[in-house]
Amino acid sequence: MTGVSNRWIHQNDALEAHFEFNDFMEAFAFMSKVAVLAEKHNHHPYWENVYNKVFIKLTTHDKGDVVTKKDIDLAAEIDLLIS
Repeated sequence: MTGVSNRWIHQNDALEAHFEFNDFMEAFAFMSKVAVLAEKHNHHPYWENVYNKVFIKLTTHDKGDVVTKKDIDLAAEIDLLIS
């Protein structure tokens, strides 16, 4: 998919990615940064966090829960946080 890393998988009408960090604090810091990006884009993810693991799912709800440019753009910015 153009613009995002191969970490993101397009499945179930969404972009999905798993992230793993050294500990909970690193995972939480990452989630805080993603929250700022989500607000900037006015596009908020579904996500889960357990200890050092974060799962993010992006889909555009107001377009019928499909992947749109909004999802791809946010995923690309999230990639920049971990590169």
